[in-house]
Amino acid sequence: MQDFDLRDLDAFVAVARTRNFRRAAIEQRVSVSSLSQRLRDMEERLGVRLMNRTTRSVALTEAGELLLARVGPAMSDVGDALDQVRGLRGVPSGRLRINAPPPAIDLVLAPMVAPFLAKYPQIELEIVGESAFVDIVAGGFDAGVRYGEHLAQDMIAVSLGAPQRYAVVASKEYVARHGKPMQPKDLLDHACIRTRFGSGAMLDWEFEKAGRVVVVSPPAKLVATYLGLALRAVHDGIGFWLTFEGYVRFGIKSGALVSVLDDWCAPFPGPFLYYPSRRQPPPALGAFVAFVGEWRKQERRKGRGGSTG
Repeated sequence: MQDFDLRDLDAFVAVARTRNFRRAAIEQRVSVSSLSQRLRDMEERLGVRLMNRTTRSVALTEAGELLLARVGPAMSDVGDALDQVRGLRGVPSGRLRINAPPPAIDLVLAPMVAPFLAKYPQIELEIVGESAFVDIVAGGFDAGVRYGEHLAQDMIAVSLGAPQRYAVVASKEYVARHGKPMQPKDLLDHACIRTRFGSGAMLDWEFEKAGRVVVVSPPAKLVATYLGLALRAVHDGIGFWLTFEGYVRFGIKSGALVSVLDDWCAPFPGPFLYYPSRRQPPPALGAFVAFVGEWRKQERRKGRGGSTG
């Protein structure tokens, strides 16, 4: 045991859990090359291969699986113990990693960041934008942000904001040339801007009015995976775009964009912060949960009920 320290085991667990040297290196805050060398040195000292590596994948050997099964829970316990000890200082500190979809980051989390870090200067906050649902425990995150339909049942969930809604918008020039759709199916006769997610999926547009749900798949004049491109395109008159209202509120207010089918765009619950149920959350996470509660109270007092952009 004298040939190893906790950094060796922590590095091994990070790579074994993520199955990705780049992601593990980011977690460990080291370079990929130094992390890889640490693992090679560890294997040499043990005299057994722990991982099979290729340029595209990482797979544990039988020895690696055995070591992870025994060491993984122990390292988690060590981390929890250190977090609890830090908490005794009375000032929350340490790193807080949150995984969230880009709209929740842009419209809900972003306004909280500066006030939160000003209140807790000893916390290092890392927010990772990812649209696909991820296993936050396996990914090394303290918490995640998702909408209600994607929350795991065994997680604690805390509302981050008031209800949100979608908006269908186009530039005033486009509407002047092509007119307004009066009902969702009319979008089939218009040029539209569609979004493709990292998974490859391009979701249909769903509308609801008086209990009636209508789903359409309008023609895509432009397919964008980057939100900034879609926002620029709708202002440039490419066509109609369905997006979170928070992204286009100022465009609508200024008159540059025209909102249509408003009565078909029903509000839906805002995003939730979720994290594993445990006896005592890490101090940094506990501080953020408390901060969210205070933030929401302040927003309600201001009459906004939450931040939607």
